[in-house]
Amino acid sequence: MKDIRVSAKTVNDAITEASIQLGVVSTELGYEVIEKGSAGFLGIGAKQAVIRAWKKEEQKVAPKKEVKKEAPKKVEKVEKPAKVEKVEKIEKVEKVEVKVEEEAPAKEEKLAEVLPETTAACEKFLHDVLKTMDMEVKLTSTIDEDGALSINMEGDNMGILIGKRGQTLDSLQYLTNRVANKMQDGYVRVKLDTENYRQRRKDTLENLAKNIAHKVKRTKKSVSLEPMNPYERRIIHSALQADKYVSTHSEGEEPYRRVVVTLSRK
Repeated sequence: MKDIRVSAKTVNDAITEASIQLGVVSTELGYEVIEKGSAGFLGIGAKQAVIRAWKKEEQKVAPKKEVKKEAPKKVEKVEKPAKVEKVEKIEKVEKVEVKVEEEAPAKEEKLAEVLPETTAACEKFLHDVLKTMDMEVKLTSTIDEDGALSINMEGDNMGILIGKRGQTLDSLQYLTNRVANKMQDGYVRVKLDTENYRQRRKDTLENLAKNIAHKVKRTKKSVSLEPMNPYERRIIHSALQADKYVSTHSEGEEPYRRVVVTLSRK
């Protein structure tokens, strides 16, 4: 398979991005670090990490080597650990059904009506930040179907505002939410987007989820994805919710919490 060249904020982020582009998990990814990255404020001025990545070929030779080292009878008995692994994974699934719900209730939260002065304050904040970045950006604010303040940004070189895997956009969105919720009572949610990035990212993750589900059903082995933020984990859970042959749950602590896809017991 052909190599791909991927750049990101850190080497780990580059590995994650390469995994998504190639539709595999990191354990099936071969890569070479070309350049390490360095941090920057809100992703501006950061030095990107660069890797060369490729999809590993599935090797069926390894099992044969293990068989030759042990007597035939012992080799047959070695298959028992596989059952033990399944039991461990089932225990995790039983504990996790609640964790999946913890990441999903965002839509049920009642939002406060966004006041005109709140919208104005958010737009002013964004204009001031973007001005310091020497960027001329057109802002369009609307209230979406969920009652959130949705602000779309248009201009040149918007990739700078998106950042790798949307990290810069997420950071800017977080700060804008802080501004909004200082302006009025009740909870206000602000969503930032540019160049339809949110939808494009959602499509990419849904495609990855389907590919991983196919692999789990084919190999009958659980697959652990790279760490993702709560929004991206919800996309994976939702994409596979209707698939009765697999189930999903999350493991780990933030910011290293990740989705695990397992074969369903049903």
